[in-house]
Amino acid sequence: QVQLGESGGGLVQAGGSLTLSCVASGRSINYYAMGWFRQAPGKEREDVAQISWNGGRTLYAESVKGRFTISRDNAKNTVYLRMNSLSPDDTAVYYCAMPRAYHTGVPITPAFWGQGTQVTVSS
Repeated sequence: QVQLGESGGGLVQAGGSLTLSCVASGRSINYYAMGWFRQAPGKEREDVAQISWNGGRTLYAESVKGRFTISRDNAKNTVYLRMNSLSPDDTAVYYCAMPRAYHTGVPITPAFWGQGTQVTVSS
């Protein structure tokens, strides 16, 4: 059974950077597209960044395009989200997710979720 564990969140000042990590256990991510999503209090869940199974294609929300970078290291069974130029609007719980189907591109339909990691950006 696949388990996804996010880490790297924390408190950062506006303009700062954080790198989130998502480590999968119980299943290799080699053949799966992966994604990062976030949810802020009182708001709907938002797709942030996604990457195809082979890393060849990425998809970003307009609000993070040019600031965030999703990448994957299959040898480490890990997906990363590098977040630069953070603003208070980026404050949310960030979730890693993977789809049920493999060998897919983006966007994905999430089926498995991590527990999330809190990112708080102060002004």
